Amino acid sequence: MTASVAQIWRHPIKSHGREQLRSVTLAPGTTLPGDRAWAMAHDRSKADGSEWVVCGNFTTVTKTIALQAMTARTEADGSLSLAHPDLGELHFDPRTQADRLIDWTAPLIPADRPASVRLIKLADRGFTDTDFPSVSLLNLASHRAVEGVTGPISPLRWRGNFLLDGLGPWEEFEWVGRKLRLGEAELEIRERIIRCNATRVDPATGRRDADTLAALKENWGHQDFGVYAYVARGGLVREGDQPEVMQ
Repeated sequence: MTASVAQIWRHPIKSHGREQLRSVTLAPGTTLPGDRAWAMAHDRSKADGSEWVVCGNFTTVTKTIALQAMTARTEADGSLSLAHPDLGELHFDPRTQADRLIDWTAPLIPADRPASVRLIKLADRGFTDTDFPSVSLLNLASHRAVEGVTGPISPLRWRGNFLLDGLGPWEEFEWVGRKLRLGEAELEIRERIIRCNATRVDPATGRRDADTLAALKENWGHQDFGVYAYVARGGLVREGDQPEVMQ
């Protein structure tokens, strides 16, 4: 089986919904267009959009697990349509109507967690979990290896950008420190992704359904899944494109 891009995903607001793409044009030195473009700061955060900050400044799935079940759609005018099984649907403009999102998601936030207060945006990159602008690559063969321990689980819980199929399990870890051609783009594979409790949550229901961290630690001796990459050369990437290790 030839390795290829099986799916492409982005998350317009960090931890607040995902949407599938058939293709995307990457630009050098930045994140996937529209991915984590916005992030919801909570009332204990000093984040204001002037610089990148760590994820603890935001309302995320790690602490508000029900957010995992949200889906998103970016409209042509820049507005967003979100859906959640417990909340229904919301259409709003993140540039001017953040209060609508705050009110809509308030029932999902546990009483002992800080409340969402403001939606912020960076000028030149998204709020990915790395201090460098990154895109993430996941290996579906590695996911199936985890499923051999946990039972069937959705790969969307890993919240990656590019889901690759046709590789060997954990082959992606061998790419760290190397370059990868993906479609017209060239990526520098920088580091493995250390996983958190958010991956224990089912993206269909927003409820915990599998101990992914224990499965990784007890069977492979780590809590890593997927790799982060830096876009060295931009270009179009489409479903079906075949990854090529360059060096």
